[in-house]
Amino acid sequence: MSRTVFSRDPGSGVPRTRTTVGCTLLVLALGAGATSCSDDGNPLASVPYDAADQVSFKGPGKDGRKADPSKPLEVTTEGSDGRITDVTAVDATGRHVAGELAADGSRWHSTSPLAADARYTVRVSTEDEDGAPGRRVLTFDTGKPLTKKRLNVTFGPKTGTYGVGQPVTAELSQPVKDKAQRAVVERALKVDSRPWVEGGWHWVSDTELHYRPKEYWPTQATVRVRSNLDGIKISDRLWGGTAKPLKFTTGDRVVAVADAAAHQLTLYRNDEEVKSIPVTTGKPGFETRNGVKVVLAKEYFVRMRGTSIGIAEGSAESYDLPVYYATRVTWSGEYVHAAPWSVGSQGSANVSHGCVGMSTANAEWFFDNVREGDLVKVVNSQGDVMEPFGNGFGDWNVPWQKWREGSALSETGPRHEQTARLQPTAT
Repeated sequence: MSRTVFSRDPGSGVPRTRTTVGCTLLVLALGAGATSCSDDGNPLASVPYDAADQVSFKGPGKDGRKADPSKPLEVTTEGSDGRITDVTAVDATGRHVAGELAADGSRWHSTSPLAADARYTVRVSTEDEDGAPGRRVLTFDTGKPLTKKRLNVTFGPKTGTYGVGQPVTAELSQPVKDKAQRAVVERALKVDSRPWVEGGWHWVSDTELHYRPKEYWPTQATVRVRSNLDGIKISDRLWGGTAKPLKFTTGDRVVAVADAAAHQLTLYRNDEEVKSIPVTTGKPGFETRNGVKVVLAKEYFVRMRGTSIGIAEGSAESYDLPVYYATRVTWSGEYVHAAPWSVGSQGSANVSHGCVGMSTANAEWFFDNVREGDLVKVVNSQGDVMEPFGNGFGDWNVPWQKWREGSALSETGPRHEQTARLQPTAT
């Protein structure tokens, strides 16, 4: 049904005629309540009236001047005959500005920074004393930042298909130490997966973040990563720069469990056992690290030298060997690889210098059936637990609650400095 309502145009004293229609429910965003209406309720205008005289803006430049992107955007009501019900502010690239609306609808202010050198469109919805909706739209430009120092972001891995254990990495071109500044950066780094899974960023160091799900990625998932930092103020001397978006997919869920006590490696694909292989792991003094490791690379040939892990050349433990079908799981030189010299001990004793060794045929099969991002889990070794960061991807050895504490958006966010990466000498 419809009816005609007369009210005075604020500030003019001239009656305004509006035709309104009945409704069952109006949902008002950003904290405003839901209002039902009927014959006895407040009428709603079928076409929003011009609310230019009801709201004012603080932040956008006047007379064609560009707004200062380092200052917040504020929208307030003029007079007492109306209130703000909703505000959306979005730039030309589709980035929305977060904000808060006062409970009485008198004020809305931005809670996330504006981007520099951007064009914004702000749409303000209002409601007058009769419950009729109004609208005001404002377009303005922001100025360029005064400093030329930019924070660029490089995402990893490269585009491709990976195992379900592959973390996302974000390398920053400038260090960010302050927690508030880290929060600005972290909010702008977006990760979207289909199917969706819960996940979060963790600050590994002042220049690196890792993102992982609470559990592993789903199989056959598509993961997209992007940054909204470009033009955003991080500090007085640092503004957000560029970042190339990333897209990668996941394959099957492949987990290889190496039991150092049983001297067996069992590969599971999508939770089904595929093959069990006799192996040897690290002997006393060179124990293989326990825990979950992510496949970093596959190298058909590697020349392994004892000097690369601190063994003196010419000593009793010294070695210099050609190694084939080497699947790398740490930067310091731990592999799953062919070890034809230790076939007699495979399945019965641990005689390696820390790697998981197997026959050449089994190593070739393993090499052909895993990819980067797949998982190798070592259990029942006398060695230390795999390092969380700095020696590969030990991210999955960090409990989820502890992982969340590494976010700048949590109440507590301890930092983890990266250790130096050690690479074995290879030809």
